Amino acid sequence: MPWYKKLHWQIIIGLVLGLIWGLVSTQAGLNRFTSDFIRPFGTIFVNLLQLIAIPLVLASLVVGVTKLNDITKLSRMGGKTIGIYLVTTMIAITIGLISVNLIKPGNALPEETRMELLESYQDNVTDRQAAAEQTMQRGPLEPIVNIVPQNVISSMSSNANMLQVVFIAILLGIALVQIDPGKSAQLVSFFDAFNDVIIKIVDYIMLMAPIGVFALLAAVIIDLAGDDLGRAFELLRALGWYSIAVLLGLLVHMHLVYFMLFKIFSTMKLRNFLRGIRPAILLGFSTSSSAATLPVTMERVEKNLGVEEEVSSFVLPVGATINMDGTSLYQAVAAVFIAQAVGMDLSIAQQLTIVLTATLASIGAAGVPGAGIIMLVIVLNAVQVPVEGIALILGVDRILDMCRTAVNITGDAAVAVAVASTEGKLADGRFDD
Repeated sequence: MPWYKKLHWQIIIGLVLGLIWGLVSTQAGLNRFTSDFIRPFGTIFVNLLQLIAIPLVLASLVVGVTKLNDITKLSRMGGKTIGIYLVTTMIAITIGLISVNLIKPGNALPEETRMELLESYQDNVTDRQAAAEQTMQRGPLEPIVNIVPQNVISSMSSNANMLQVVFIAILLGIALVQIDPGKSAQLVSFFDAFNDVIIKIVDYIMLMAPIGVFALLAAVIIDLAGDDLGRAFELLRALGWYSIAVLLGLLVHMHLVYFMLFKIFSTMKLRNFLRGIRPAILLGFSTSSSAATLPVTMERVEKNLGVEEEVSSFVLPVGATINMDGTSLYQAVAAVFIAQAVGMDLSIAQQLTIVLTATLASIGAAGVPGAGIIMLVIVLNAVQVPVEGIALILGVDRILDMCRTAVNITGDAAVAVAVASTEGKLADGRFDD
């Protein structure tokens, strides 16, 4: 197959062309045209991915549970999944703290720039703080309570309720295993066929991927730059060291932690893993949504990495909801950066508080764009850093959100490989591009 027909190259070409068009649009005064006639194709692409996320999780997880035929395997797999997710999240936060303490980006921010940023984004901070206050008012067991839905239809009405869908699917799968096989066979066959149909729809949607990512990145550029491209470059330069601290931490985590994860739990090489999962990573980067990318992540993990369906259909939906390695690392860097910028020195105890708070906050962060900022408010309140300091980072948050979402998705897939390997459910992937 020629290189230009491979999906990941088509996505990369779409990203590059989207970047170029966004820059041209800003300079030529075409932002209104881009917003009215190009952005909608990105929105349609993301909507299509979100459309099939819940049906895919429901069908594949029911089929996966019925194939296990042993409830103890399911509980063992669940314990491994959540345990590895929590450990990698805490390591990510620690890496973020090391990065920001070594680089000290807050000390390099000029006073004039700091005051300008605080004034420019103050209105956005108020909205995020109100959303975070609603989250903090929940009881300590509220996340567990929210897993059990009151209504099947309402739980499937939003991708933010993915854990509820996982609960329903597991409950249905267990019940099918427990009843007479003669009665359950038809329903299991239905879900199996339904799952194949959804996978085929994923293939159709991915035909639109290059156009979708082109439109998404063009929209990001015009949102960032507006009508003044020079101001965007000034903003990036002012927050350059902060961005470097985040990106450095993400790169170290992706290559070091996942390399060690495969060394301990699997024989898969990190290079082969990244090669097999790259279309999902690129889509996560362009959409900034773990939930929207979930159908592609599941398909690539099963097809390219050899993870059996009964593992991927459980590990990945749970990961898209509670495993936020990239987001947690970013929260650690952002909290310390804001503290440095306002002249606060965080003690070791306060930085350990960031580790604990960011880990717990990541469990409640929805896999949608911008959720990390809301969780950051909780982290800042925990260490008495002024919440208003969020205004300092909002200017570059959209770009960093794309990067940390790519790491979130990579982490979900890496844990799926590790769990599958320990369960003897990891076959040889074909790495079909």
